[in-house]
Amino acid sequence: MARSGSLVVSLAVLVLLLWGAPWTHGRRSNVRVITDENWRELLKGDWMIEFYAPWCPACQNLQPEWESFAEWGEDLEVNVAKVDVTEQPGLSGRFIITALPTIYHCKDGEFRRYQGPRTKKDFINFISDKEWKSIEPVSSWFGPGSVLMSSMSALFQLSMWIRTCHNYFIEDLGLPVWGSYAVFALVTLLSGLLLGLCMIFVADCLCPSKRRRPQPYPSKKILPESSQPLKKVEEEQEADEGDISEEEAESKEGTSKDLPQNAIRQRSVGQSLATDKS
Repeated sequence: MARSGSLVVSLAVLVLLLWGAPWTHGRRSNVRVITDENWRELLKGDWMIEFYAPWCPACQNLQPEWESFAEWGEDLEVNVAKVDVTEQPGLSGRFIITALPTIYHCKDGEFRRYQGPRTKKDFINFISDKEWKSIEPVSSWFGPGSVLMSSMSALFQLSMWIRTCHNYFIEDLGLPVWGSYAVFALVTLLSGLLLGLCMIFVADCLCPSKRRRPQPYPSKKILPESSQPLKKVEEEQEADEGDISEEEAESKEGTSKDLPQNAIRQRSVGQSLATDKS
């Protein structure tokens, strides 16, 4: 009986320990996790977002204060969230995270960077006293939803993908470091050539170049038989005109030769007359 009673007591203690363990050590966190898939939820409502990294000592020191502040989220009507930049590089580029931890306040799509003390009391006063109104919001050009920041997010995701592929080539496939770099260089070269060909094709379709047509060579036209007599008549007329022009030229040359002889004769006659009169 004593053994059975002690067994029942030990079982009861074990049940109580298992029942109380989730409440003491595994309490559910009030901090929401933001990813690339659900980040657009930040554009509606009131939010406080922390960007952190698990290896960051300052982020580790902030976690207890941030968890305690999240417990007041329902009373303050604010959503408390966090973003792991090691898991979400796209959001790191979208929000231009240059230091850790970084805290943003968002009110209906307007983002403001929090730069005050990092304690639970200061977070509560920042929301309850609406201190965020004194901070100028981020420009729409650099907002998370802008085209510029979307492209920045894509670049950050691409860099993380390249890093993952690099680790896969080295660790899983056993390639040397220079072999991995050679693969990326070849892929970059081929993608550049393909992109250049696509751009040339699009430019040629939108703005086609004016092509010069080759000039036709002059070709001799074959005259019909009916026009041959006319052609002969024209050739005879041209030949007659040529003969007449030659005769005129000869007559002109003859007259030009006779002129000096006549002048000499006139001079001699004049001189003989003058001697006779004397």
